[in-house]
Amino acid sequence: MNSGNQTTTFSNGHSSPTANLMSFLWLLPAEIQILELLVALSIFVAIHAWQQTKRQGLAVWPVVGMLPSLLLALRHDMYEWITSVLDGMGGTFTFHGPWLTNLQCIVTADPRNLEYLLKTKFSNFPKGKYFQNTVRDLLGDGIFGADDEVWHRQRKIASLEFHSAKFRSLTVQSLYELVHSRLLPVLESACDNRTPMDLQDVLLRLTFDNVCIIAFGIDPGCLRPGLPKIPFARAFEDATEATIIRFITPTAIWKAMRFFDLGNERRLRRSLKQVDEFAYEVIRTRKKELSLESGDEKKAARSDLLTVFTNYKDEEGMAFSDKFLRDVCVNFILAGRDTSSVALAWFFWLLNRHPEVEDKILEEIRRIVEERENNREGEGEKSLVFKSEEVKRMEYLHAALSEALRLYPSVPVDHKEVIEDEVFPDGTVLKKGTKVIYAIYSMGRMESIWGKNCRDYKPERWLKDGRFMSESAYKFTAFNGGPRLCLGKDFAYYQMKFVAASILYRYQVKVVESHPVVPKLALTMYMKYGLKVTLARRNESKLLK
Repeated sequence: MNSGNQTTTFSNGHSSPTANLMSFLWLLPAEIQILELLVALSIFVAIHAWQQTKRQGLAVWPVVGMLPSLLLALRHDMYEWITSVLDGMGGTFTFHGPWLTNLQCIVTADPRNLEYLLKTKFSNFPKGKYFQNTVRDLLGDGIFGADDEVWHRQRKIASLEFHSAKFRSLTVQSLYELVHSRLLPVLESACDNRTPMDLQDVLLRLTFDNVCIIAFGIDPGCLRPGLPKIPFARAFEDATEATIIRFITPTAIWKAMRFFDLGNERRLRRSLKQVDEFAYEVIRTRKKELSLESGDEKKAARSDLLTVFTNYKDEEGMAFSDKFLRDVCVNFILAGRDTSSVALAWFFWLLNRHPEVEDKILEEIRRIVEERENNREGEGEKSLVFKSEEVKRMEYLHAALSEALRLYPSVPVDHKEVIEDEVFPDGTVLKKGTKVIYAIYSMGRMESIWGKNCRDYKPERWLKDGRFMSESAYKFTAFNGGPRLCLGKDFAYYQMKFVAASILYRYQVKVVESHPVVPKLALTMYMKYGLKVTLARRNESKLLK
């Protein structure tokens, strides 16, 4: 062998494997350099992502910002992803979207910040033009997205009506009739047939009928034997789903899709056409009915929101337009339909996982039934109706529902916009025009807010000496807070308690084994695949002694 030669030759005259490899490498210098460059680039990308994630919560890339992380999150559980980022960043982080898009915002789950924007500086944090423009096709100028005088006038009129004795009587009576004339017979049929049913769908039908009676003064009849398809209800749900997709789509793109009537925007347009046809027909009919009634009849006959707003005249004697009446009713349907039904669906799912909580609720119901003053002779399991004062005394049930809302709030995130430069109590700087997302779902999972057992379903955290104790609206934000605190909060609790007690008193609700339960990306926290359950009659001896 020649030690001065890089090529080693064996006695048979052939080159060694090392020599062949070296010759090959010399022949491909460009390819090797590219490979080395790619390896170095990969290392740089990994280090950059790690540093950015540690400093800002997520990696920030040139041009696209944090969009890659968001797109990956959309394939899994968006709300848990937001929670993990907030938890790592101490409760607040800045999301940097792609250049020249609307996806730039501050995301927070800090109660101090929520109190600041919902109450302390309420006027400086409106819903804002971005939110209004995004939802305008569906919600128009209704209370859900309105600001300033438009919002204030609707709030004032609705608040007076919500606190009137006649309106309260309407809500309670309509709920009683729907539960006992429709819900329980539908459940009884499913129990007799031993067939699984989608409890979320049934509850949505119940609350949809209930809120349409309250808002429009009509009964669409969604909750009937056979669970018929109601075009307005289907169109309304499709429209809300299509609207939420706009929030994760750059504005220029969804506006272009709307202009060319493509994809999700075509679906939204078609759904809204059905919603509007239904709403305007009801408005025309109501106005005709009211024009034929005398003054006394108008005062005595109706107390639904459509009638109240139709009869309203401003200081100059001007009435609301049909378009505005449509917006008012659609907004209240959105607010009243989903919140209670979705909360109840998660509540029954949690009970299925925590039978000890269900046992305590049943014990409370048994005790209240036993304390009835009237003779219960002849009043069996099927006929028993819970009285208003009995529903109000269901403290543990109230706590169990609040705990379900803490972990699975019906509205998982909400939106505000800054109209002047601000600084949050946690030190976050907010520039004029900044969008603020407050993550209500994440707040229920923050150890800094609820302690080490924050992810546990524990109704007892709401009780003191057996009595329900409410929490700050800026710690428990399921019903919003400040001037925008939910007008229907009290009725929502009454509705949920009445429905839950009426079902649990009669049936054991079991979630179908292996049924997938995950949240759906929507304005409200639907279960993506519904809630498939089976029903079994409650052992009466367990309740009635």
